[in-house]
Amino acid sequence: MSDEEIKETESEGALREPQGPRVRKTFNPKKLRFSFSEGFDKLQSNLPALIITCIAAGILMIVVCCAVFFTNVKGAEKVLVPNVVGKKWDEALIEMQVKELYPKINMRYSNVPGDEGLVLEQNPAPGAIVKGYSRVNLVISRGVVIDAVGDYVGKNLSEVQMSLQTLFAGQTKPLITLANPTYIPDASDAGTILEQDPPEGSKISEPVVVNLVVSRGPNYENTRRPYVIGQSINDLLQTIARTKIVFDITSHTATEGEKPGTVVDQETITDEYVPNYTRVTVEMAMPENSNNDNAYGIFQEKLPDYPYPVPMKLEAYPAEGTSYTIVSFNHPGGNLTIPYEVPRGTTLVLSVADKVEAKKLVE
Repeated sequence: MSDEEIKETESEGALREPQGPRVRKTFNPKKLRFSFSEGFDKLQSNLPALIITCIAAGILMIVVCCAVFFTNVKGAEKVLVPNVVGKKWDEALIEMQVKELYPKINMRYSNVPGDEGLVLEQNPAPGAIVKGYSRVNLVISRGVVIDAVGDYVGKNLSEVQMSLQTLFAGQTKPLITLANPTYIPDASDAGTILEQDPPEGSKISEPVVVNLVVSRGPNYENTRRPYVIGQSINDLLQTIARTKIVFDITSHTATEGEKPGTVVDQETITDEYVPNYTRVTVEMAMPENSNNDNAYGIFQEKLPDYPYPVPMKLEAYPAEGTSYTIVSFNHPGGNLTIPYEVPRGTTLVLSVADKVEAKKLVE
């Protein structure tokens, strides 16, 4: 080394602080093992907190994902249901499509001519607020069931009435209604339609009323001949009430072989039908008056001749108990005879057109 280099080295050494002897560090495995043990103990002591932290992080992540999902996926918007009643079906469907509504179609016959293809009803009602793509039920007209008056001549009135009732069942105002028929005697069977107005084929532009002329039958002005032999008093009273025959009744005390209180003879009639209110003679066998509480007899009264048969009734007013009607019937006037069986002491009252005409005490 040169003198100059030695001088520089000595000068640098003079500037440095004196240092002690250098100690060399060595690796200690026991100390390292002790550090791992301490870390594991610390981790074990903080495990519950770590688990809670993980669970909280998971829940937070789920909440965030749901929020993001429902933010990006929106439900159907609510819309106002339009009013399509009275519109053509194709226009109604277009309006529903614009509103993003789903129409469900139902077809129905109508009672208004010319409304085929129109919307008759809708549900939900116009103005309702519903979600988009909701179902709206539409009732669309098929048109009228028939568009012309049918042919009813020659048919039975009851059958035509039933047919029209079935045809327009469920309609508030049927297209065809029948007026009260006009009845006339005719050779056709009773109930046969003879004429109609309007005639067959008349076009229906609005509800119509059909007037009919109907047959009363060939024997309307006649009555089937009666046969009353063997009838009791009550049976004969029912026949008087329902038939248009005037019975002129006489009586006698029942003899051997005759049943008391029954018809034993009547006038012979050869024709099957006789004119209404024809007089027929009838003979009755009455029981002998005994200690029986009931009395038998014929109520007889002479009445004026009336221009037409008038309503009459014979009533019984017992001495004890409630009054009752023996028979109600129509009668043309003149001689009137009615059989009776009533308790003794009963008062019989004959009324003509609701006016008392005669009274009789049965003793």
